[in-house]
Amino acid sequence: MSDEAKQESGPPSCFVVNPKLDEMIATAKAIGARGKGILAADESTGTIGKRLAMINVKNEEPNRQRYRELLFTTKDIGKYICGAILFEETLNQKSKDGTPFPELLKKQGVIPGIKVDKGTRDLQGCPGEKWTQGLTDLDLRAEKYYNAGARFAKWRAVLVIQNGYISETAIKENAWGLARYAAICQSKGLVPIVEPEILMDGTHSLKVNQYWTEKVIAACYKALSDNNVILEATLLKPNMCLPGKQNKDKRSMKDNALATVTALKRSVPSAVPGIMFLSGGQSEEEATMNLNEINKLGDLPWSASFSYGRALQQSVLRAWKGEDKNIKAAQDALMVRAKANSDAQLGKYTGDAATEDSKKTLYEKGYTY
Repeated sequence: MSDEAKQESGPPSCFVVNPKLDEMIATAKAIGARGKGILAADESTGTIGKRLAMINVKNEEPNRQRYRELLFTTKDIGKYICGAILFEETLNQKSKDGTPFPELLKKQGVIPGIKVDKGTRDLQGCPGEKWTQGLTDLDLRAEKYYNAGARFAKWRAVLVIQNGYISETAIKENAWGLARYAAICQSKGLVPIVEPEILMDGTHSLKVNQYWTEKVIAACYKALSDNNVILEATLLKPNMCLPGKQNKDKRSMKDNALATVTALKRSVPSAVPGIMFLSGGQSEEEATMNLNEINKLGDLPWSASFSYGRALQQSVLRAWKGEDKNIKAAQDALMVRAKANSDAQLGKYTGDAATEDSKKTLYEKGYTY
């Protein structure tokens, strides 16, 4: 076929008009709003069980429902939180007055989201590395989640620096999996959060983490482009650039922030509305302070915000203890951490939320959920 004939025949058939594109772009922009971030309440049944065990609460469905209702009914939580990621069980639960959780969140001004991956598996031929499963029926599940009220999704890919390296196989596998997930979600009206997490595990330096963060994220955006994903209707959830947890040469938060922003400016297109950092095992206060330093570096091409699970909920669990009489205290604790991170998103956090408990590490080697 001649070049002229190709031009007259129009674009490839993969370029289709998505009737939900405008809605998805609006959703991504809303989640990337200044001064707000995401509450990650998407722990699997097993992982939330570990959290509940810390406060001697049984891992039973009524208790999981009670805890999530505590989070979602916190008065004025929409001032600081614009989105909440749910586990599938939670998406289908209701409050004690019969209100479905997605509807309850919307009344708070919080957009409901859903975790859609099905966990990691060993990457054969690459010892110590992982790939993420869940693509097989994702198109069917994504449509179901949209109809249940979810408007964005999350898929976690896990990478680890070993002896200073991440294998090319692991980078390609996880970048492609994230891109296929993103394309499927967009086809069903869900904004995909792309989450390539480099774990904190290791003795590597800050410089090494920055190098691999750039390589991993650049590979993700190449794969997203190859899969025709519309970047304006996506969000990124990366790790911050930090030295390995077992590295004794700790760097300042200013160093961490500069390395993080440099890596992301080199790899993330400006079309992406928001970068919603994961906490990755940092303490509550550490995650807030590092986010604050990132936003103190000046104008960025995208909103730099938070999508925290442990770093928003640890104080909440300690205050709640599984007892209804402590609900108000637990909700107050959530508001303290949410406001602190809202301030950090604006580069205005003063450290006023710091306590000894908030400085305790939340690190777990090889973290899974």
